[in-house]
Amino acid sequence: MTWGYHLILDCGKCNRHMITSDDSIKDFLHKLIPMIGMTPIGDPMVEYLLPRTPNAGFSVMQMISTSNITAHFVDATCEGYIDLFSCKKFDPAVVKNFVQEWFQPETIKETWLERQA
Repeated sequence: MTWGYHLILDCGKCNRHMITSDDSIKDFLHKLIPMIGMTPIGDPMVEYLLPRTPNAGFSVMQMISTSNITAHFVDATCEGYIDLFSCKKFDPAVVKNFVQEWFQPETIKETWLERQA
């Protein structure tokens, strides 16, 4: 029996405007969560981390009733690293397609894990 489902998306050359706006990132989460039948717990935490370093960018944590969504976006390279982990099964294609539409990366490397201790 699978305990949890984990989608990891490594996104290259995203739309700079979309990954450098905390409003854009919050809007992304507010639209994604109902698309995959999840329930948010509180507001997303979106913080600008590592200023004046090569890895500077927004990081996000959104608790959902079945686990969490996390991400970090890198300003200098326009990269995005997005993880969705849930004990409730979801369609990874829906998430990947929405990430493609919203952040417009040139490349997406997808990793799908079915977690079990």
